[in-house]
Amino acid sequence: MALKATIYKAELQIADMDRSYYGDHALTLARHPSETDDRMMVRLLAFALYADPALSFGNALCVDDEPDLWERDLTGEIKRWIFVGQPDEKWIRKACGRSDKVVVINYGRAAHVWWEGIKAKLTRQQSLSVLRIAPEVAPALARLTDRSMRLQFTLQDGHVWVTNGEETVEVAPELLMGPARY
Repeated sequence: MALKATIYKAELQIADMDRSYYGDHALTLARHPSETDDRMMVRLLAFALYADPALSFGNALCVDDEPDLWERDLTGEIKRWIFVGQPDEKWIRKACGRSDKVVVINYGRAAHVWWEGIKAKLTRQQSLSVLRIAPEVAPALARLTDRSMRLQFTLQDGHVWVTNGEETVEVAPELLMGPARY
């Protein structure tokens, strides 16, 4: 018998001073049985970093040619493709061909090893941005996990503060490649 996804509800209040974006989002996340709390919370962080009414979650863990998040315009064209983790360079190049902008948000203890092994293969990808999250951030975000979450994200000067009202996690994404996050 196959295991089913666990459903999480997340109410996000996002105040992005860098982009002058302020919005509330009521999200439903399906956490695949193979997905950890760390990864799910980095997906939420990715949503907050690029929040837009057109941004939605993809089925990357189940479908090979879908992102973790994507932003589509009214014609269905993919404007932004977001990977979370350490995708294969072939999928990154493919995404660059299908989308205006591609973002990889890399995290975990092996993040630097993955990047060192892949960066030379991606130098021609002009639409690609790669961000690295410090290894201690994902577990700290995972501590905020709850089946029904209310989180505030404040973004300013390249830093993100995430709070559930009791605990706050500071995130300083490091830009490894590409234009700024926007």
